[in-house]
Amino acid sequence: MIRNIIGSVLAVIGAAGAVASPFQSWYDGRHGRDYRVEDLFNGITGTSSDLWVSLLLPFAFAALVTLLGLVLRSRLLVALSGLIVLGFTVLWMVRQGQRADGLTLNSDGTGIGLGVAAALGGGALLLIAAAVMSGRRPRGGRGSHRYVAGDRTPERYGDYGEYGDTGQVGQVGYDEPEPYRTHQYPPYDAGHPPAGSTEQHAWDDTREQQPWTPPPEPQQPPQQPPPDDRR
Repeated sequence: MIRNIIGSVLAVIGAAGAVASPFQSWYDGRHGRDYRVEDLFNGITGTSSDLWVSLLLPFAFAALVTLLGLVLRSRLLVALSGLIVLGFTVLWMVRQGQRADGLTLNSDGTGIGLGVAAALGGGALLLIAAAVMSGRRPRGGRGSHRYVAGDRTPERYGDYGEYGDTGQVGQVGYDEPEPYRTHQYPPYDAGHPPAGSTEQHAWDDTREQQPWTPPPEPQQPPQQPPPDDRR
């Protein structure tokens, strides 16, 4: 946030300096608004220029790109505006040097004027502003985490749980439940000796003395056949 504010202030100052530079002296007392944009490509002449077809046109366009970049918080647009200002300024210096057989800077006010310094300084400030700005944050916001294949870091969904790449859902803020414990009951007839052994026969003989052995069933008397009445 603070970086965006500082970058925005630097960008505004740089754009203002670039726009104001054509109204200052560029070379031998001639203002930048007197140079036509087409002279930068065809060679500088002594013909005067209208305001909106002079060097003010590319600098005003760079200021518009700067404002758009600040609104969108785009570092790329701010850097592009700085390159536009520096590009047209360097192109003018090349054409002016060809016409005057070199550029000079004299103490009596002749040669390169303050307008060129303002344009170069404005373009440099725009590039510095683009480097200082932090730009726009991702849509997910600060602290968001996007799951990537192979990422073992779980992704948190509010206060309801965590979801990782294992597909398991757990609770947050609660102790983990104890593992399920099965009650071990002694098997039926625990300690029964192996079948056919001496201990097994002894165990069968003492089975009647065991309290859980059911009582023997009463024996029924044998039924007598009915008497024969044929005589």
